[in-house]
Amino acid sequence: MTRKHGLSRRALLAASLPAGAVFARHGNAQAAPVIRIGVLTDMSGAYRDTGGPTSLACAQQALEDFRPAERGLNVEIVAADHQQKADVGAATARRWFDLDQVDVIVEVNNSAVALAVASVAQEKNRIHLNTGAVSSDLTGRGCNPNLLHWTSDSWMCANAVAPHVVKSGGKDWYFIAPDYAFGHSLQRDTARMVELSGGQVLGRTFYPFPSTTDFSSYLLQAVRSGAKVLGFANGAGDLQNSLKQAHEFGIRQRGLRLTSLVTFITDIHSVGLEITQDLLLTESFYWDLNDRTRGFTKRLLPKTPRNYPNQEHAATYSGVLHYLKAVAAIGAVAAKASGRDTIAAMRRLPTDDDCFGPGALREDGRKIHPTHLFTVKKPGESKGAWDYYTPVGSIAAEQAFRPISEGGCPLFAR
Repeated sequence: MTRKHGLSRRALLAASLPAGAVFARHGNAQAAPVIRIGVLTDMSGAYRDTGGPTSLACAQQALEDFRPAERGLNVEIVAADHQQKADVGAATARRWFDLDQVDVIVEVNNSAVALAVASVAQEKNRIHLNTGAVSSDLTGRGCNPNLLHWTSDSWMCANAVAPHVVKSGGKDWYFIAPDYAFGHSLQRDTARMVELSGGQVLGRTFYPFPSTTDFSSYLLQAVRSGAKVLGFANGAGDLQNSLKQAHEFGIRQRGLRLTSLVTFITDIHSVGLEITQDLLLTESFYWDLNDRTRGFTKRLLPKTPRNYPNQEHAATYSGVLHYLKAVAAIGAVAAKASGRDTIAAMRRLPTDDDCFGPGALREDGRKIHPTHLFTVKKPGESKGAWDYYTPVGSIAAEQAFRPISEGGCPLFAR
């Protein structure tokens, strides 16, 4: 097998090896009980580049930066492919928790899979530290005491993008979204923000996922709707195909402004600046945002030189690092005994890392940090590969995410 994304052959076998296969081990085997971290991601499908091997590399980077052996901890990372199937994700989680003594599952870049894994984590009193899925339901109606949501969510993305577009004249919207938990959540949250900002939704289309590759009929429906803004409530390969086909159909020339609600720099790199220039987007992390993000990226790139980190990759690094800090604070024995006690320890510690800077972990499991608006550079403005974003503005952590009172989390039901 050839090398891809700079990862070793051993790491890239994650998609085909058993769910309990070990890919990284740090610490003294004679010391504390083994803390096991499971990276459950898409190693072979549509979300491979937005998560996949680079998320595994970020989890490994967190271990290297934390240096668990110096703190008397013995830590292992295992990895598996959820195949975009909720039943596969839940079965892997159950096997990991029951047989392989995995303590925390991270990543899980599919909202339906994430909700299934979170249910198993609650049953087993382990932790699902979600750094990949985007549905705001993870800290809303789907929240539970063993679930943490570390990455961006659909409410945050809608809150960042929709008001900005409406205020600049984009009041009439049409949505194209995948027909599963992520797409419904993102379309719902963005439509609400559009309407609260004074705009209106003229139509929406939900397409089969993950089987759709031809978006032409949906694009033509958007044109016929009379909308002025076309909101892509999808991601990764689907978003890339949508943008390419919108360019081929001359959608912008037909009077529609294109807006992507969940965009990663890996998407921009795949599609190219000629097609994506001037696209408005939000990410909580950009590799060239400041000295700390550049330092993290410099350390990571030897592992994955062909795929710069995006906000999902950064969240995996950040979440694993903070989890390890909590384990060090309460001890490996206590951490393995109770996921909920470990989460309580994580809440007591302020979050701070090179990807997101200072932040906090709320009682509903939502990790909060600032988020940022960017526009994509024109080809002539970029200095080279991965120099793609121009900052537009930032939203403070306290305003970036949905208030607990509006989420409908059953932990706070009265």
